[in-house]
Amino acid sequence: MDLDVFVTAHRAEWDRLEHLLRRGRRLTGAEADELVALYQRTSTHLSLIQSSAPDPMLTSRLTQLVARARATVTGTRRAGWRDATAFLTAGFPAAVYRSRRWWIPTALLSTLLAVVIGWWISVHPEVQSAIAAPEALRQMTRPGGEYETYYSSHPAASFAAQVWTNNAQAAAMCLVLGAFLCLPVIWILFVNVLNLGVGIGLMAAAGRLDTFLGLIIPHGLLELTAVFVAAGTGLRLGWTVIDPGPHSRRTALAREGRAALGMAIGLALVLFISGLIEGFVTPSGLPTWARIAIGVAAELAFLAYVYILGGRAARAGDTGDVEAPDRSAELPVAA
Repeated sequence: MDLDVFVTAHRAEWDRLEHLLRRGRRLTGAEADELVALYQRTSTHLSLIQSSAPDPMLTSRLTQLVARARATVTGTRRAGWRDATAFLTAGFPAAVYRSRRWWIPTALLSTLLAVVIGWWISVHPEVQSAIAAPEALRQMTRPGGEYETYYSSHPAASFAAQVWTNNAQAAAMCLVLGAFLCLPVIWILFVNVLNLGVGIGLMAAAGRLDTFLGLIIPHGLLELTAVFVAAGTGLRLGWTVIDPGPHSRRTALAREGRAALGMAIGLALVLFISGLIEGFVTPSGLPTWARIAIGVAAELAFLAYVYILGGRAARAGDTGDVEAPDRSAELPVAA
């Protein structure tokens, strides 16, 4: 491309677009149509210049021009209750549903690994002694020991808030760090699985696995599901960097990244519920069967929410991405 010839041929259009933008809302109907047409052509011009003859000053000018034109054409709006409702009833469950082929295998493999680690620790006393001294292990696993008193060591409200904050941070890290080729997500997931496996192994070795499961299951089902969803989505985001599919890597990563950030908000709400269960139900005086029933009910409610509302929204085309007017303009890709 001869840049000088290209600029000479189209400068008048850019100047005209800038003039129309300065007039703001004082445009006639014909001028508004002209502004839209000029915005579309200038977007194409910017794409051609970026791909064929990048010039920093010209690219900067056209980028600002296209951004101003887009803001004028699409307008601005404020998020309201309707947006929050749409997010909770369609966007978030659809995003979780779309990621199910990532987080379900993640959940199954992680659970299997935790069980294997727990079995390995429970049948090897030398591994147990490497974790802690015998007396320390007894303090952790005995009736009324640290594993049991952990859930009632602080006031329920503050404990629930602390648990929610820690889990929400772990989920957000899985979602955000997935773009780094999946490796940070795998490490965060392994640390969580290892902690679970150690608890299973030590309590099984002490003959108190039923007590441990009675404490973990009420809140753990929903909590771990949220962590697995975050990890699976983070892995999907990392895989998008490796294989963006039919879209450009930038476009595909932006789309999946926006959906992942939305999921961070949704999963924070899910983890808030699991934190309430962990703070108020797990250490309560309810019978074990009642506490487990509450945890199972919460898990089934979440799965129904994802598969019924999310499945319906996903089949209708919802991806969990923000609405089209709120996205950055996607410029045409030159061949």
